[in-house]
Amino acid sequence: MRVEEAIGSQIARLRESRRMSLSQLGEALGRYLERPWSRQAVHQAERGRRSFTAAELAAIALVLDTSVPALFLAEPETGEPAGIDLPGGTVSPEEYRGILLHEAKDVPLDGVEELIVALHDIGEVLSRPTLARLAKIGRVAEQVAGPASL
Repeated sequence: MRVEEAIGSQIARLRESRRMSLSQLGEALGRYLERPWSRQAVHQAERGRRSFTAAELAAIALVLDTSVPALFLAEPETGEPAGIDLPGGTVSPEEYRGILLHEAKDVPLDGVEELIVALHDIGEVLSRPTLARLAKIGRVAEQVAGPASL
């Protein structure tokens, strides 16, 4: 996945979650940029078919009430982190996540970054087959014990 595609998919996801049309997002961007974006420009951005300036990323984050790093998150439909294609090569999912979350030992994470790390870790734990079996056993045990406890 190209970095522009990762940003575009986040823009589309956030716009839809805020129930904004393509035109509404374009108009709202006009408050922070020299002029609004057309419906087609927003569509091209969401499809990853354009590059973004720093000012555009800041405006998009402001309009969609998010952070610039959140726009860079790469989550393909499988839910697994995606590798990111750069002009000189591909960055692994781990490397990409590391640059987004500043995972250096001497740099503290802010609250949003901590939440993203925690959600990622929870997702990894919940995807383990053993945990899924235990949860199923727990549900069956509750069903069996339910009538007896009345």
